[in-house]
Amino acid sequence: MLKILRSLFLFINVIVILALLTIHFIIRDNGFYEPLLFYIFPLPIIIGIILFFSLFIGKKRRKYNLILAGILLFIWLGRSFKINFSDDISEADLEVVFWNASRDNNFKEAFFENKGIPDILVLVEPKITDINSIKQRFSNHYIYDMKGDIYLFSKTPVIIEKEVTSKRNSTVVNFKSRDIDFYAVDAQGSPDLPRRGEMQFIDSHIDKTNNTVILGDFNLPYESGLFKNIKKNFNQAFNEKGNGFRETWFWNIPLLSIDHIWVSKDLKVLKTEKIGTFKSDHSMLKTYIKR
Repeated sequence: MLKILRSLFLFINVIVILALLTIHFIIRDNGFYEPLLFYIFPLPIIIGIILFFSLFIGKKRRKYNLILAGILLFIWLGRSFKINFSDDISEADLEVVFWNASRDNNFKEAFFENKGIPDILVLVEPKITDINSIKQRFSNHYIYDMKGDIYLFSKTPVIIEKEVTSKRNSTVVNFKSRDIDFYAVDAQGSPDLPRRGEMQFIDSHIDKTNNTVILGDFNLPYESGLFKNIKKNFNQAFNEKGNGFRETWFWNIPLLSIDHIWVSKDLKVLKTEKIGTFKSDHSMLKTYIKR
């Protein structure tokens, strides 16, 4: 009986691992329903599943699971863990911050976590009860309540050029400040919603590719094939000048990098930080751009 159970576990082990590796490395989020599995099973989870099965398949087969887990761990670290040298930052350079506030935080918490007031701050899904009192408190700054539960704080004047929301509530806001174009994005993250259509909507409204910064919660990991258009013209700020794990979700556990700051290739990224906090399930992102 024990031998039969062990053979059954071995069969399940092989089928499950092959399916997960196929979804992660080949299918990814190119299909209709497959993307959900791609997001649910990032490499750290797949590694954990492989190690779990190794407990039940016997010593002779266990070594193969352990070798595979080691290879995947090496791939994951190579992808996600960044080591970069930062450049010197001057007062003339631009400090840009993005945070998904998880409906529990507002500008006050954002400034506290950031340890200061940045030049540009974009919050999505914040807890804002009285925007007028915030504007009065920061009367020397510029605060905007935009479409899709997106809020903007700026030290300098801002021109809102476009605000659009898809039928499924993904939002893109194009604004201009300090002669730089910004696109603030909050993509719908419903688990039963195919991401391709929402990303096509976002791509269709990002029509500037020079002197431009895109920042937001895309609900897409960096490995997604749906970033193909953005990657042609923009650098991911954390990849360029960040240190540590790139992933911004979930609760400081590096599972998925779904929050991004993308900087057009004609602009120079000086330094990027990921600020972990237990006030939100999303980490905060901060980058400095040379003007």
